Amino acid sequence: MPGFAVWFVGLPGSGKSALARGVRDHLLGRGMETVLLQMDERRKTYFPEPKYTAQEREAAYAMFVDEAVELAWQGRNVLMDGSAHKVVMRARARESIPRFAEVFVRCELDEAIRREAGRPEGLVAADLYRRALRRQQTGEACPGLGEVIGVDVPFEEDPDAEFTIDNTRLTREQTLEKVLHFLDTWIDSA
Repeated sequence: MPGFAVWFVGLPGSGKSALARGVRDHLLGRGMETVLLQMDERRKTYFPEPKYTAQEREAAYAMFVDEAVELAWQGRNVLMDGSAHKVVMRARARESIPRFAEVFVRCELDEAIRREAGRPEGLVAADLYRRALRRQQTGEACPGLGEVIGVDVPFEEDPDAEFTIDNTRLTREQTLEKVLHFLDTWIDSA
């Protein structure tokens, strides 16, 4: 029997990564083997020196979905953490994985910007939004900074998402509790 896949999507800084890690820890605590795929990490495997172009982003998400599909069909449960700003990116996973759920982590842009500003340099460029907004206002080049979701390109909300949570004002614990309630019910019925 195939495993399930749950894709946490939303703006950078919306809280999807912390949420995905919290869900993983919960499921592992229930004795459920769970794999967490994080796009920020996987992109460096797909493209060791990413350029963050639109074409590269499309290819990276195709590989991300392929990886999740393969794991799910091996019977493994997969949590996917990646913005996936286009509905078509998520639709491909939905069509290929029988037990699939999309969790849209909604967050107002101002709050996502505030959260992202405190993110340390790591897998994702620090000050992503600040740099994108400066580029938008001044036309100044920002080498290595592709189109930023929420600034340069919109995030497409999917009305068919299995669960949507507005994470703008909730604490991490409140958000996790609500998502776990949904997932516990969904997993048992999927």
